[in-house]
Amino acid sequence: MTAEPPTTDAARVPAGTPRASDWRIAVWRSFLRAHSTVMRDLERELTSATGLPLAWYDVLLQLAEAPQRRLRMAELADRVLLSRSGLTRLIDRLQAEGLVLREPSPDDARGTFTVLTPSGFDRLRRAAPVHLAGVRDHWLAHFSDDELRVLGGWLGRVAPPPTQ
Repeated sequence: MTAEPPTTDAARVPAGTPRASDWRIAVWRSFLRAHSTVMRDLERELTSATGLPLAWYDVLLQLAEAPQRRLRMAELADRVLLSRSGLTRLIDRLQAEGLVLREPSPDDARGTFTVLTPSGFDRLRRAAPVHLAGVRDHWLAHFSDDELRVLGGWLGRVAPPPTQ
């Protein structure tokens, strides 16, 4: 009877899984650092200049781009970078500020729409130049148009744009 070799964590890793030292993982970490840095800079600038946190801006923008400036909560959750419970708390705060309101769905007694108010649209309109300048300075300025087209294609493989 032969003894089996001890099982290690490395032995349980599926074949083809990169190790932490793999150069591809370094690229992944660079992507995460870039994302974190850009988002932190955009958040700081937007909040400082307008008092509007980036998550609020994102929700207001998604509503502004939606038909009739309204979305079901589930649709809104799919478009923003928040959990459903986090979104519910955020909508509560936006509603308290008069930037959105909730309306019952005429077709579904359990459904609720989140609707952008005129005040919310005005706040978004005033914040947009600050945000777009930040996107230009912290992201777009680092790439040529051709590079951005290629990058857009690559990122679209991982996360296709939401359907409108």
